[in-house]
Amino acid sequence: MTTVVEYDVVVVGAGAAGMVGALVAAKHGLRTVVVEKAAVYGGSTARSGAGIWVPNNEVILAAGVPDTPDKAAAYLSAVVGDEVPASRLQAYLAAGPATISFVLQHTPLRFAWMEGYSDYYPELPGGLPDGRSIEPQPLDANLLGAEYAALNGPYMATPPGTVVMDVDYKWLALIARHPRGLTTATEIVGRYLAAWVRGQKPITMGQALAGGLRAGLLAADVPVWLNTPLTELHVDGGRVAGVRVVRDGDEMLLMARRGVIVGSGGFEHNEAMRKQYQQEPIGVDWTVGAASNTGDGIQACAQVGAALDLMDSAWWGPMIPLPTGPYFCLSERTLPGNIFVDPAGDRFVNEAAPYGDVVRVMYAQDAFPTWMITDQRYRNRYLFRDIPPLLPYPDEWYRSGVLFRDWTIEGLAGKIGVPPAALRATVNRFNNLAEAGRDTDFHRGDSSYDHYYADPTNRPNPCLAALGLPPFYAMRIVPGDLGTNGGVRTDARGRALRADGSLVPGLYVAGNASAAVMGHGYAGAGSTIGPAMTFGYLAALDIAGSSGG
Repeated sequence: MTTVVEYDVVVVGAGAAGMVGALVAAKHGLRTVVVEKAAVYGGSTARSGAGIWVPNNEVILAAGVPDTPDKAAAYLSAVVGDEVPASRLQAYLAAGPATISFVLQHTPLRFAWMEGYSDYYPELPGGLPDGRSIEPQPLDANLLGAEYAALNGPYMATPPGTVVMDVDYKWLALIARHPRGLTTATEIVGRYLAAWVRGQKPITMGQALAGGLRAGLLAADVPVWLNTPLTELHVDGGRVAGVRVVRDGDEMLLMARRGVIVGSGGFEHNEAMRKQYQQEPIGVDWTVGAASNTGDGIQACAQVGAALDLMDSAWWGPMIPLPTGPYFCLSERTLPGNIFVDPAGDRFVNEAAPYGDVVRVMYAQDAFPTWMITDQRYRNRYLFRDIPPLLPYPDEWYRSGVLFRDWTIEGLAGKIGVPPAALRATVNRFNNLAEAGRDTDFHRGDSSYDHYYADPTNRPNPCLAALGLPPFYAMRIVPGDLGTNGGVRTDARGRALRADGSLVPGLYVAGNASAAVMGHGYAGAGSTIGPAMTFGYLAALDIAGSSGG
C-alpha cells in the first residue's frame, strides 16, 4: 500500500541546488520536503572545494573586485558562445548576486573572495585576472548537532589539527619554496587552535557549504529524508504533481501542490549512460562526483517528456588513477618541471590550461595513454597530493602501474611504451623553452590563469622548469571529471522543457541534473556550484510566484 503525503514543494536531491531551492521555498511559506537517496546529504557539493563563481555578488564587491554587469555579460558570452540561450545566461547573471545575498541572510554561511584565483580565460573581454570566485569561511559543525554525522565526507580529508581553505593549497604546495608556504602552514594550525579554544568544530570548503545550507534548512524546519530514492515522477492531468519514493522499505507518493525541483546530480556513476552518451575511453572509475550520482533524476524527467542536452559533456579534469581512487591533478600539472606526453612521446597541450580544456585536447588528439613526466627536482620542490617535498612516492603507486621511475629518459620511455628517441627529443625541446622562459609550442604561462598554481620563485617563467635531475618519473593521466553536466533542458526560470520548447508543467531542474548554463565552457572556479545554487533559487522563486502551473 502506498502512503500519500502532501507538500507544496518536493525537492529531489540534497546538494547545493536542492538545498538552496528548498530553503527559498520554505522562506516563502511553502511546505517543503527534501528527499535524498544516499545515506548522507551534501552530494558532490560536500566533496568539493566549494568555489562559487557568481559575478557581482556582494562579497566580491565589498572586497573591491572591479566587476560590473557589463563585464560579466561580455565574459560569460565569450566563454559560452551561442550554445546556451542568452536568456539563461542573463537570468544567471541577474539572479546570482541575489542568491548569494539570500544564503548570507538565511544561513550561518559567510564567504570570502578567493583573491588571485583568476577567471579561467582572463584575456577574454570582461575576464578578471584576480578572479570573481568566493568560498565559504570556516563553519562550526556544532551548529548542525546530530546532523553533522550525516554530512557527506570530503573528496580528500584535510590533515588533522588544521583548518584548510581552498586558497591555502596554492601556498601549501610551495612550502619548500616560498616563505608564504610556511606562513600558510602555521595559519592553518593556528585557525584550528583558535577554534578549539572556543569549543568549535571547524569545517571548510564543501563541508562548510553543504553543512551551512543544511543548518539553514534546520532553522526553517525543512525535513531532509535520507535513504529515500526517487522511483518516478507522478503525473496528474499532464502536470508533474509529485514524486514516488521508497522510504524505510515503504512506497510513498509525495504530492507537490506547487512544483517539484529535481537537483539529484549528474550521471557520472552510471556506466551504461556514460557509454551511451560519451566518447571512449570513459567509465565510472575516474570521477570524483558523489557515488550516488547515477542519473536517476535525469532519467525520471526524460520519462515524463523532458528533453536532454549536453549529454556528451562533463566537468572534465585530468586524473591520476591512484589505487585509493582517482586524484584530481590541479596544482601538480601547473607547477614547473613537468610535461604531458602522448603515446608517441610528444607534448600535445598546455599542461597548465583550465582542466576541462586539457581533457578536451586529450580526446581530440586521442592522446591515450597520457603520461605526466617529471624529475627528482620537481619531487624535491613541491607538495604532491598530500606527500611533502623530498619524500618518496608510495610503493603501491608503482605496484599499481600508475607510476614508473628510471634513471634515464630513454629507460623511462621503455617502461611506459613510448619511443625513447621521441621522448628524449621532447624533453630536450621543452628544456630549451623552459630555460628561455617562453613556451612557443603550447603557450604555457602566457595566461594569468596559468600562474595561479605556479612557482613565483622559479625564473625566468614561474610555469616552466627543465627536467634534468634523475631519476625521472612518469605518472598515468586519464580523462576524469568532477561530475557530468549534461541533463534536462531548462529555461531561464529552471523549468523543464520538452524537445519542442514547451514546458513540462510542474517540473523544475537545477544543478548537474540539468544541462549546464556554461554549455561546454567553464568560466572560473565554482562554475558548477554557482549556477546550481542560482537555478535552485530561481526555480523556487518561480514556484512561489505561481499557483502550481
